[in-house]
Amino acid sequence: MPRSKCSLMIVTLLVPLLAGCGTGGATQAEDPAPPPPDPSDESAEAPLSDAEIEALYRERVEESRTRFTEADVRFMTDMIHHHAQAVEISRFAPDRGASRQIRTLAARIINAQQDEIETMRRWLEDRDQPVPELHEEGDRVMVRGGAPVDMGEMPGMLSREQIERLKAARGREFDRLFLTFMIEHHEGAVTMVRELFGTDGAGQDEDVFRFASDVQVDQATEVDRMQQMLEAMPPSGGGR
Repeated sequence: MPRSKCSLMIVTLLVPLLAGCGTGGATQAEDPAPPPPDPSDESAEAPLSDAEIEALYRERVEESRTRFTEADVRFMTDMIHHHAQAVEISRFAPDRGASRQIRTLAARIINAQQDEIETMRRWLEDRDQPVPELHEEGDRVMVRGGAPVDMGEMPGMLSREQIERLKAARGREFDRLFLTFMIEHHEGAVTMVRELFGTDGAGQDEDVFRFASDVQVDQATEVDRMQQMLEAMPPSGGGR
């Protein structure tokens, strides 16, 4: 066979073999890469603007303010009255010969519960509910306005007789009565939180849930501390 015909035959046989070869021995050509997204395609998701994020935030805040219940309002209103009495009796400490520990405890209770009263008042105001106002009359802290409350049914509230007894006490007698009455008062606040969470639908508002949870933890912790202080005091009738 002539050389030219032989060479042509070899080339003819090799061409289809070479066309079927690829990287890694693949027998088929790889699919082409997908085209880049079209910037003009409006269906593509774009990041939210600052204005859109702000609008979503405000919408969520407004939604949270509509989830409160009558039980939430009653809890916040009652707790304002409850805290106001704790502030009132804590103010007796400096003028009645209380120990340094009791004066420090009383000052801490005043600062913490005054701040919480303002938090509760803002919560009520933000939800267009009646807001109680605090007024001082002599050494009394009076609460006026807001939704009606039943002071006699509120756990841990001291009677006027108990308050007058505390006002008349001095020195170690004051310390002992203050701790005894404040333990009772704080335990009442813990009971109020439990009653709130035990009410169907109550405590769903995020602010109410967080506030009530904090009150329970703080008051229970302080009860333990005051019980230790009370147990460490000398027996009644001993010298100062």
